[in-house]
Amino acid sequence: MKISIRRSRRAAIAVALGSALALTATACGDDGSGAAGDKGAEGSGKGEIVFWDNNGGVRTDIWKEIIADFEKANPDIKVKYVGIAATEYQSKVDTSLQGGGLPDVGGVGAAMLAGFAAQNALEPLDSRLSKSSLSGKLNKDMVESLKAAGGGDGTLYSIPTSANNGVLYYRTDLFKKAGLDEPTTWDKFYEAADKLTDKGKNEFGYTIRGGAGSIAQALDAMYGQSGITSFWDSSGEKTTVNDPKNVEALEKYVGLYKKVTPAADLNNDFTKMVAQWDSGTIGMLNHNLGSYQDHVKALGVDKFRGIPQPVGSAGKRVQVSNPVDGLGVFKASKNKEAAWKFIEFATSKAENSKFNESAGQVPSNNDAAKDAWISKSEPTKLAAEALTDGSTTIVQLPYYLPDWNTISKTDNEPNFQKVVNGSMSAKEFLDTLADQLNKAQSEWNEQKGS
Repeated sequence: MKISIRRSRRAAIAVALGSALALTATACGDDGSGAAGDKGAEGSGKGEIVFWDNNGGVRTDIWKEIIADFEKANPDIKVKYVGIAATEYQSKVDTSLQGGGLPDVGGVGAAMLAGFAAQNALEPLDSRLSKSSLSGKLNKDMVESLKAAGGGDGTLYSIPTSANNGVLYYRTDLFKKAGLDEPTTWDKFYEAADKLTDKGKNEFGYTIRGGAGSIAQALDAMYGQSGITSFWDSSGEKTTVNDPKNVEALEKYVGLYKKVTPAADLNNDFTKMVAQWDSGTIGMLNHNLGSYQDHVKALGVDKFRGIPQPVGSAGKRVQVSNPVDGLGVFKASKNKEAAWKFIEFATSKAENSKFNESAGQVPSNNDAAKDAWISKSEPTKLAAEALTDGSTTIVQLPYYLPDWNTISKTDNEPNFQKVVNGSMSAKEFLDTLADQLNKAQSEWNEQKGS
């Protein structure tokens, strides 16, 4: 079933690419403005628009606050909020794509952009941005990241809201009690994971992500330990995910399961993993900037720290790219002018700062990135420094592949669980993943005519 779904999706993508690489995106559900292929209209710039939050539940409160601010500043526009859980967003988009009901505006991050874009559902935003008060105000790297994720034609289909980064959170109180050094290297990480584990007391050194969203975290641990700095080999056609160094790194990483982690980790997505860490006595957690405020609420600022990922044996930090998040106007919208006004407002200095302070992420608005809260949020400050001071090499994940999200989530998260519980080898898992990625890369190159 999964294979046939992806093949039909590839066929649709090939048609879209074959007619001038019309890379744009879509979303799903019962509430919205139209169907894929509907050209929509500029509209009056007034009335009601529908907004889909691609991280509903987690970011609902802050988006409702921003919406209230927007409606106060624009009393002739009403925004209908629809929150969709991050783990459900792509599947809802894919299954509802042809059924109508697309929103006017919604979350469109780099990880899902190419797959949506190839189905011609998002409005190009370059011209709108160049004429906007936002022109020159947005982080250039984030803008370029979303352009690249769109698939290769250099068109901008999503306005960046924030950038994330991998973080190693650790319990400073538990480390101090055990006389452990800060886990700044992978060797110190493994030493701490072992020393902080006492199963009889329900104490564990680490919590591993085995449920939804597990692949990116596993890749981060792999490349961080192996030190391999590119996702593709020198030919640009073969992935490095199944390089022997990565296989060895994954074997060591999944070997932590049940040895120094809770058994429940096998099925934990990020919300369960974060809640487990916040409420228990677990030494370390790999997540990203987005959970910082959850830890502050649960533990206070004195019992934990969030630091950049550990450095490898060569003294260099290597980590995989974290997708930039953004907002897009859906082509089917009958009120694109109002939808664009909402995006402009949401990514203005004050609102972008407010959103990212709540999320604990790096603002896309350059002026917002200078606000005082950045220096007070240590993980965000350290992440920003690590990304700009030359200490970190980023392995760019192929978000431009229309099949990337399907391959890295739907197809392989169940297989990763098999690796974690010991029913599949790390080599078999990575060889399977590599084969799928190589085929997707080959198809992409053929479609581009390269």
